[in-house]
Amino acid sequence: MSQYSDIAGSAASKPVKVIAVTGGKGGVGKSNVSVNLAVALSQLGHKVMLLDADLGLANVDIMLGVKVTKNLANVLNGECDLQDIVIEGPHGLQIVPASSGTKSMAELSSVQHAGIIQAFSDIGKNLDFLIIDTAAGITDMVINFVQAAQDIIAVVCDEPTSITDVYALMKVLNRDHKIVRFNVLANMVQTSQEGRELFANLSGVCNRFLDVTLNYLGSVPFDENIRKSVRKQKALVEAFPRSPAAIAIKSLAKKVEQWPIPKDASGNIEFFMERLVS
Repeated sequence: MSQYSDIAGSAASKPVKVIAVTGGKGGVGKSNVSVNLAVALSQLGHKVMLLDADLGLANVDIMLGVKVTKNLANVLNGECDLQDIVIEGPHGLQIVPASSGTKSMAELSSVQHAGIIQAFSDIGKNLDFLIIDTAAGITDMVINFVQAAQDIIAVVCDEPTSITDVYALMKVLNRDHKIVRFNVLANMVQTSQEGRELFANLSGVCNRFLDVTLNYLGSVPFDENIRKSVRKQKALVEAFPRSPAAIAIKSLAKKVEQWPIPKDASGNIEFFMERLVS
């Protein structure tokens, strides 16, 4: 039983699908996938929160053109409540902007841990999805966010370092945290066949050395409209809804909304926060 269970239990939250979008190395388009998946799910009528979990190089607010006055660092420092920093994005999307400070969850006291859990529990009561955009790399913070989520979307692209880095991430999560299931999305591919080959390469290595199951989510094509949408500071699925990449992301959102809803304690958003800070 967690030391925070009495606090977390006070908020009778409904099950929330907590999905971490990660990718090992930088430059694979992970944040674009996170932002557009969150907006696409919001367009489908779901209540979605997007957590920018890159505590050093936050960029979700810039990509969506929203103004940030306070962020997660202000909450951790006790300057405001979590609901004070939540920004509303397109289609009712709720955004939790990241801090750019150096203070990490691991440095917080038990009382601060409990406060963060309670804060997320309170604002998560009416959510359907919590999408977590992790930082690049395989740092402790990335590992913490990913292992605490229920579902993981690993984004890969056609670069040797992309495959090796995401494999290294899966290895750590499998070996140290007993995670056995990963969803794989091939991003910025020239053809759908290229995406399937990327998945086959990763799957082949994992089958040889890891005890994991990989689920192929499909691919998102390389699309110049992505750059244009970033310059416009709008989500691709809004700025260029009929572009090839936007169509692929919207197809991904429809797959994700069909994922089973958690039926036990692990489905509660406070349980995710307990796992994150414990």
